[in-house]
Amino acid sequence: MSAFELCRIAGTVFIAVTLIVIGDTCGKLLTAGGVNPFLVAFSRFVIGALALWPLARIRFHELAAYKDWRVILRAIFITCAICSILTALKTEPIANVFGAFFVGPLISFVLAIIFLSERPSRTQSVLLGLGFLGVLLVVKPGFGASTGIFFAVLAGVCYGCYLFMTKLLAGAMRPSLLLMSQLLIGSILLTPFGLSVDMPEQNTSLWLLIVLSALGSAAGNYVLVVANKMADASLVAPLVYSKLISATVLGILVFGDWPDSVALLGLTLIIFSGLGSLAATRGMPARYA
Repeated sequence: MSAFELCRIAGTVFIAVTLIVIGDTCGKLLTAGGVNPFLVAFSRFVIGALALWPLARIRFHELAAYKDWRVILRAIFITCAICSILTALKTEPIANVFGAFFVGPLISFVLAIIFLSERPSRTQSVLLGLGFLGVLLVVKPGFGASTGIFFAVLAGVCYGCYLFMTKLLAGAMRPSLLLMSQLLIGSILLTPFGLSVDMPEQNTSLWLLIVLSALGSAAGNYVLVVANKMADASLVAPLVYSKLISATVLGILVFGDWPDSVALLGLTLIIFSGLGSLAATRGMPARYA
């Protein structure tokens, strides 16, 4: 793969994760302003489903695939992950939330070893362990970790299970069909919660944030689908760690949240782990890691 192609794919992934972070930034503004996280999650799934339905080109007979227990369980995991991360964002800096959230790849890694008999290389294991150390520095377990960080870790655990279920379903259905499954099933799961909470007042800015939160997340996930069509998942997955760069920058610009020195070290280790995994996967020289 040429340097130009690699840069094009990396740029696509960075745009995707930045759109997702913009959606979560809007979500943090909403939840910090008193809007119920479940209402934000419900609106995100519903608006995302409506926005992406024309692009997904779902055929009626394909909906039968959504009765597969693996598809349903996968949607449950991502629904729980979204609700948990929005709850965490209510009180925690956005960069710290995403730092704790990246416990997900470790969960997926362990599940793949147990259930799929995968045998990762020693380098992959070391880099993932380095990333987990970074997560521990962000979370600071036993040193005053807050409830918000607990929900961020819970979101990461659910996301790791979601990644594992995605791996199980890889090749079984079109990526856009799989994306729509989580949006449609998530909308159904959250309907009782979304309709039972108090709606925000007729405030134009709040409703604008709700729409932007949903569209940012939907657009970002759709661009990730496009990126996965451009390259193997083994190349795209480590690039997702660039989300921490966007999260840190937006956290500083929008909320004035500067990570403390320990959390900053942890975020750096997580990013290095992702870039190192990319270098190991593509067989690049170590100096490019």
